[in-house]
Amino acid sequence: MYSPPYNRIEDRRELLEFMRANSFALLVTATGGTPVASHLPVTVADGEAGIVIHSHMAKNNPQWQEFYEGENADEVLVAFAGPHAYVSPRWYEEQERVPTWNYAAVHAYGKVTVTTDRAVKHAAQRELVAQLDPQWLPKFEALRQAKGAVTDESSAVEQMGLKPRLVPGSRENLKVTWPEDLAIAHAILSRR
Repeated sequence: MYSPPYNRIEDRRELLEFMRANSFALLVTATGGTPVASHLPVTVADGEAGIVIHSHMAKNNPQWQEFYEGENADEVLVAFAGPHAYVSPRWYEEQERVPTWNYAAVHAYGKVTVTTDRAVKHAAQRELVAQLDPQWLPKFEALRQAKGAVTDESSAVEQMGLKPRLVPGSRENLKVTWPEDLAIAHAILSRR
């Protein structure tokens, strides 16, 4: 990402705060030269190991198969986008300016570690639930106790013996999992 020196933020605390505040990130890989991207909710931790970004990717998302570990691992990009806006030349005293775009973004680069251990996956999902929906956390824990090793809808379906299918999303990217989701989908689609 091009960032002129006068626009760069070097303060680690400020960067972490920005990443946490804009935690629906874009994960980009380019294994074999073809870019692939997934929008994912993430959590950002800062500890002894440095900055660590955790997320959960559906098993049926083919992008996870591009992750290699060890010496052959390619770096990935995790892009965090914040507010943005068009800036018109009309807004300057000096009219001989070009239009521009103001935006806030952080690009994080690193290597992915794939987690297959269900307990570790559950811990990562628990972290996301605790951050994004703390009121639902007790129910999340209760479901884990009741259903054993279910860490997401895909593994729940796999546990029942069905293979989930990946369906490309639309502009609204409606995810219909529960009967209540149909009412939400109907409301969104009726606004078209």
